[in-house]
Amino acid sequence: MQCRARRRLIVHKAISDFSFDAELSNVTTRLPPGDEEMDRIWLKNYPEGVPAEIDVNQYSSLVDLLEDSFKKYANDDAYVFMDKRMTYAELDRQSMAMACYLQSLGLKKGDRVAVMMPNVLQYPIAIGGILRADLIAVNVNPLYTPRELEHQLNDSGSKAIIILENFGATLQEVIDRTPIEHTILANIGEMLGGLKGMLVNFVMRKVKKGVPAYSLKDTIPFKSTLAAGASMTLDRPEIGPDDVAVLQYTGGTTGVSKGATLLHKTIIGNLLASEAWMQPAINKNPISGQMIAVCALPLYHVFAFVTCSMLSMRAGGLVVLIPNPRDLDATIKEIRKYKFHLFPAVNTLFNALANREDFAALDFSQLRISMGGGMAVQEATAKLWLEVTGCPICEGYGLSETSSGVTCNPTDSDSYTGTIGLPLPSVDVVILDDDGKEVPQGERGEIAIRGPQVMANYWQRPEATEEVMTEDGFFKSGDVGIMDENGYVKIVDRKKDMILVSGFNVYPNEVENVAANHPGVLETAAVGVPDESTGEAVMLFAIKKDDSLTEDELKAFCAENLTGYKKPKYIEFREDLPRTNVGKILRRELREEALASFDA
Repeated sequence: MQCRARRRLIVHKAISDFSFDAELSNVTTRLPPGDEEMDRIWLKNYPEGVPAEIDVNQYSSLVDLLEDSFKKYANDDAYVFMDKRMTYAELDRQSMAMACYLQSLGLKKGDRVAVMMPNVLQYPIAIGGILRADLIAVNVNPLYTPRELEHQLNDSGSKAIIILENFGATLQEVIDRTPIEHTILANIGEMLGGLKGMLVNFVMRKVKKGVPAYSLKDTIPFKSTLAAGASMTLDRPEIGPDDVAVLQYTGGTTGVSKGATLLHKTIIGNLLASEAWMQPAINKNPISGQMIAVCALPLYHVFAFVTCSMLSMRAGGLVVLIPNPRDLDATIKEIRKYKFHLFPAVNTLFNALANREDFAALDFSQLRISMGGGMAVQEATAKLWLEVTGCPICEGYGLSETSSGVTCNPTDSDSYTGTIGLPLPSVDVVILDDDGKEVPQGERGEIAIRGPQVMANYWQRPEATEEVMTEDGFFKSGDVGIMDENGYVKIVDRKKDMILVSGFNVYPNEVENVAANHPGVLETAAVGVPDESTGEAVMLFAIKKDDSLTEDELKAFCAENLTGYKKPKYIEFREDLPRTNVGKILRRELREEALASFDA
């Protein structure tokens, strides 16, 4: 998730008749040089056929992987949006045209290009073009407020942005204070073509009022970039495994959003490890024909980006793009058209759908994988989902800083372990105490991760990177866990004060800093409290400067400066806040008080 995207992945059974045995010919069971002494107790419980290590050198870059799929699956459909299908060959041509156009703007190797759009056909075209031009993609949450957008564009140093017109008003407010030089503007209907595209745009703009008025100078229509780029030739750059592919922004304990630097080999490492982990499920219950994945998770989120988009293209799958999964009627109407095999979602969507009679009436005969991203899937939700769909689930875990998953339960098992599973191939997990030393087996400590999918660093933040990386290359997750004698990991707490809302990480400092900017607020503290719909919700405690300040007024102020999932759901005004003897506010004490009141 996100803000820092911590997610529990739910994976079960098979995704396609894709030949994993052939594709895994380059894997090895060797341990990394110098690590022979490490006791990987989890390997003894690996499902049959899953290797201990994967070879990230199968591809020199993500571009190599994508172009291999463009050729291999040229005539197959890659994405579908509102019944408009785009083949791998079309994606090949259009992403190449985008790459050529971006290059013609004078953008050079390593320049950053922001992408701010939901799940629409333009997204994979934009990402493909950015990567093929050896630029760096910066995933941007399209629901960001102007303040959040301004920070990310400035922090990343993005020179260009590819944005859906629905969010043009947000960009307008900040663009003059950012390094953006080029704005490529897309609209919902343009890729649908003809009368349908015009009608969709009319409804979006005039009926649904989904495009607030904006004024941006010198914008470039998305379709125009493809038309112009089609007549150009790309000066093909040499792209290596250590080049930066993506900046995936995540929250920070200081409230400052940081970019996790994901290299080409970093994402490839995650793709191949995830693919290898699914092999036992593929063998257990193979399917025929093309894999179909429902993409209801937003593609700007690292889990959807890697698993729904990149891994699907690696396997030659078809991705069904859902732009707004909160619209349950539209979502069910769309997925009814497909016998889908892969369904990733967050707990709230699983639960909402499973409680709908029209969803229960769908054909689940081909559903092989139920995958939960961003937040823990509640046991009651998992039970109901199984009853409705017949597809059991298993749980895993990952972060933005690890380019998605790092642990998962065996995919060929129907049992519920209550853990986040075993480390994936090429992943090492240790449990550390506060001094950075490994704790005895079965004791609590911070989960630390090492492997090819761990980020290179936080973008241009060496001090922040040093805080989370150990000398021997482990990333300290901030989650407290236990590893049992079989190598299974269980999360038992969070070391930091992060709040997890619908799979998105909310850092209290950010909420507090925004609320404290209200002229009627003296001091604030934010904590997470239980919520049936979102797992947790933000509760804000505040001391007033001005007695006239109301809860509704402060909520409205926060809503102007924080994206939806970060907004306080509850606000409590107090005369004072609990503190340490040096004056530090005790969030944990506030949270305990809040939990007690909720239990009461």
